[in-house]
Amino acid sequence: MSRKTSETTSDEQYVDKTTRRLTPAELDARLRFIVGLTLAITMVGIIAAVLFSLIFVTQPIDSQAPNDAEFFKLVTPIATFLTGALSGIMVTSGGSKREGE
Repeated sequence: MSRKTSETTSDEQYVDKTTRRLTPAELDARLRFIVGLTLAITMVGIIAAVLFSLIFVTQPIDSQAPNDAEFFKLVTPIATFLTGALSGIMVTSGGSKREGE
């Protein structure tokens, strides 16, 4: 019978850990992590696409291909926005209230 009690206690502890509510600071940290990770993965994808188009796609000798020129015109503002957003998320403080207040 004591074995059943210990199993129940262990199950109750497990339930308590999974149903614990996160504090606002923990939620903010998770949100910043997920958004930052998503933006970083998108940025890496853009950089990989640009490098692929520069390295492995045959270019005309005298100038840049018109399709590539349009591609770079499209990618440049997107990459600039992502860089700014990613740096803004990583630089901002964890909240407007300080811990001691």
